[in-house]
Amino acid sequence: MENTAYIALSGQSVLKRKLDVIANNLANMNTNAYKGENMLFVQHLVNNKSDQTATSGKLSYARDIAQYYNLDEGPLRQTGNPLDLAIHGKGYFVVDTENGERFSRNGHLSLGSDGRLVNSNNQPILSKAGTPFFFAPDDKKITIAPDGTVSTDNGPLGQIRIVEFEKPQELQKRSGGLLFTEEQASDVETPNILQGKLESSNIKPITEITQMIEVQRAYESVRKFIDKEDSRQRKMIQDLTPRI
Repeated sequence: MENTAYIALSGQSVLKRKLDVIANNLANMNTNAYKGENMLFVQHLVNNKSDQTATSGKLSYARDIAQYYNLDEGPLRQTGNPLDLAIHGKGYFVVDTENGERFSRNGHLSLGSDGRLVNSNNQPILSKAGTPFFFAPDDKKITIAPDGTVSTDNGPLGQIRIVEFEKPQELQKRSGGLLFTEEQASDVETPNILQGKLESSNIKPITEITQMIEVQRAYESVRKFIDKEDSRQRKMIQDLTPRI
């Protein structure tokens, strides 16, 4: 197979993975605090010395090397639910799981059957002391201050731990919308937690759909190029084959 065919296939492969990323972003556009993903590419330019191919001049071999998060804060929406929390600015909630601590910005919380403050997967949110929050049956009027201090009419229960990372792009996705990293977390000095609000996804559907259309068109263009190059090679073989 000639270089042009390899290059075309490399572009087609990258475009398919890009399409998968866009589709995943669109599927999560209504997921609380979801951060959109993008792809990083490198290009290797080579000179096309042949005038017998479907293209001429420089050829670009494309290769995707990584994916990265768009860490911009999503829009905040008012819910009125006292157990809905949005982190305004930097930071992540610390979630206790059977596999250790995980992290999330999704603040859609509730009270579990045992009185613990839990996420939608029934996993407890941890305090600065590293312990879950327990509410007694007679605890009323739950208030959560911007610094994360949780109180009821019976008094304060503790402070929600909000952490940050030096390299947030290295956070890895885990099941249940949680994040994991081997990097040591550090406490956010002045967290800003908004009670009764949730952070929405930072996905912009119109932008993603526009990108999807562009990628689909590019993919189809590459497919046509491969078909054209295949036809050229078949014709060349037929012309060079001695006729008996």
